[in-house]
Amino acid sequence: MPRQPGSQVRWLLVFWMFVIGAVAFLDRVNISIAGSSIASEYHLTNVQLGWVFSAFLLGYAIFQTPGGWLADRLGPRRVIALAVIWWGIFTALTASIPVGVAGALLLLVAVRFLLGTGEAIMFPASNQFISKWIPTEERGIANGLIFAGVGIGAGMTPPLVTYIMLHQGWRASFWISAVIGIIVGAVWFIIARNTPGEHHRVSSQELEKIQRGLTIKPEAVRDGPGDASAHAMLVPWKAILKSKDVWGVTCSYFAYGYASWIFFSWFFIYLAKVRGMNLKSSADYAMLPFLAMAAGSPLGGIISDALTRWRGKRVGRCVFSFAVMGLAAVFLALGSSVHSAALASIVLAGGAGAEYLCQSCYWSVTADIAGPSAGSVSGFMNMGAQIGGAVTATLTPAIAGAYGWTASFITAAALCAVGGLAWLIVNPNAILKPQPTLASDESPKNW
Repeated sequence: MPRQPGSQVRWLLVFWMFVIGAVAFLDRVNISIAGSSIASEYHLTNVQLGWVFSAFLLGYAIFQTPGGWLADRLGPRRVIALAVIWWGIFTALTASIPVGVAGALLLLVAVRFLLGTGEAIMFPASNQFISKWIPTEERGIANGLIFAGVGIGAGMTPPLVTYIMLHQGWRASFWISAVIGIIVGAVWFIIARNTPGEHHRVSSQELEKIQRGLTIKPEAVRDGPGDASAHAMLVPWKAILKSKDVWGVTCSYFAYGYASWIFFSWFFIYLAKVRGMNLKSSADYAMLPFLAMAAGSPLGGIISDALTRWRGKRVGRCVFSFAVMGLAAVFLALGSSVHSAALASIVLAGGAGAEYLCQSCYWSVTADIAGPSAGSVSGFMNMGAQIGGAVTATLTPAIAGAYGWTASFITAAALCAVGGLAWLIVNPNAILKPQPTLASDESPKNW
């Protein structure tokens, strides 16, 4: 069948969300590369440096749900733009604290906490954008592409930041990251709109395709430049917190976050200290999980969408996620037991890639069942993943110290299996019932 002519604005915006996702991980991972230099310059112990690292995660976890709530009310255009510019400012401030200033540690902790609060908005607001702009049958690949930015950003940050540090110092790497963030946020504000109906470059064919594929139809929500005084249909928190489907994906995402944050927090140290790799080999092999994530995320989105079109969302989202989380558990369990350090790195990276095959499913399902409240629901879900990451930060080395690193990875594998089982209680067709709520945003939508 010949392809219908028309615009493809939604995919331009998905691509730019991919760029924003990469910048988000550039701004959060750069400190792990510069950590030794920061500790030396400010005379911090490893424990104090850990407080600086943890401050980001604390702000990031706490503000997931408020960030989603804000996106539901103000729309993804301005919220994402302001959030990315916020990251840029606090990334720059991290490198602007003078050496020798009184309370330098407290200032570093405060700045990183505030950076985390800004970054917390990104993915819930992204899901708000998905719920308004992307037909349900395309949400797997759209989310897969957006989350591929996580792997690209995390994978490219070590060589990029290291290069800048060697030539210009660690502070320059933060200032450059800040400038990139501010530019990316400004471009998003210029090219994006909250809904397709507001965007003058969206053709009638594209608008019809989008509206036909929404789980909650556009007549139930504001969808045009002249309807700013209308009432949005938002899901009450009582209904959200009573939903077994919301709790199912949240509990599963906790397990997902626990396993994935092992790679963000401990994998480099594991290769260097436990597997005995030299610095260069550790850096090279430490990139493998992030490359696997970058590849697995869009691939999983494509497979999930294809299965959804073939057998429905129950198979395409839930059964598929159950299967690949089980596969990730197998990879993590086997990889930790492999004798060869290089082969272990590859197998464990396979576990990270398998996990990311279902990354898009979490966000697609929350967008499907929550509609206009997708930001709030996905923010609540993502809070579960960040709590899992925070638990990993302390529990993984504790288990390794008591029982060995194999036990740490076996624990992550077991949680992956439990997270996969949690998908079996989720009904992706159970749309949460909204109720009329007066929109707090009474200003023109093209603000």
